[in-house]
Amino acid sequence: MIKAFALSLLIAIGIGSHANAQTIGYADAIQILARDCGSDIEKYCKSANLANSGITNCLAENRQNLAAQCQTSMVQVRNSIAARMKAQNDIWQICNRDAQRFCPMTQRGRGFVLSCLITAERSVSKSCNQAITNAGWR
Repeated sequence: MIKAFALSLLIAIGIGSHANAQTIGYADAIQILARDCGSDIEKYCKSANLANSGITNCLAENRQNLAAQCQTSMVQVRNSIAARMKAQNDIWQICNRDAQRFCPMTQRGRGFVLSCLITAERSVSKSCNQAITNAGWR
């Protein structure tokens, strides 16, 4: 139940502010939320429907009663997932010059250019390397 909650919560809050810090993936986010919000879910949302963001809505309705760590983790997870999504959307704008410089003969598509950029990590710009890391591809 807690893992299903965390996934529905991630979908519901997946778009938020963008951080430049290291991002986390959905599996790590689910573990964090299960660890930090599990007792609140059991206490306030035990009968909430997993579908249609039922647990997410329940937690929002009980926000004032949630443990401080749960509230903090929900914000941190939302921000990190949003930053990862943004990095995945922006990576080719950030890495285009590096791709042209270090991977000009690399076949486009199916991750070949990304693989080339990761292989050329020491030569690739700091911003491109950071974008690859933030996108969760390294």
